[in-house]
Amino acid sequence: MSRIPFDTAEIRALAQILADTGLTEIEIAEGETRIRVARAHPPATTYTAMAPPAPASAPASIPAAAAAEMLDADHPGAVTSPMVGVVYLSPEPGQPAFVMPGQMVAAGQTLLLIEAMKTFNMIKAPHSGTVTRILVNTGAPVEFGEVLMVIE
Repeated sequence: MSRIPFDTAEIRALAQILADTGLTEIEIAEGETRIRVARAHPPATTYTAMAPPAPASAPASIPAAAAAEMLDADHPGAVTSPMVGVVYLSPEPGQPAFVMPGQMVAAGQTLLLIEAMKTFNMIKAPHSGTVTRILVNTGAPVEFGEVLMVIE
């Protein structure tokens, strides 16, 4: 097998794209040359055996039915679900939540995870502001377009 020359700067640029976008892999091809950069997925088995936490560990969240009455997706600070899946407010069981009510967040900061088809998707802040409400609990199923939290 012959060695294919590659540009390390190009590989670093692809790795930076992964970090910036939250993608798990990217591949480019030019002629016969292909470069693929991938990073590990969050461990799916971490949450599969997890029981929902006690209500005290889901700070300031409220039942989804009550949240729907209080707020719709057109609210300027609403962060909505981009997919159907299961919500996780922390990176792993027993770890602190990504964000808490009253916390300042920056645009692009991870707010929570949504598991869809055994893949954990990072949901990032669409804009900077203060998290005023978290409307979902860990382990709760969510629908596309459902309001997850409010950042004002």
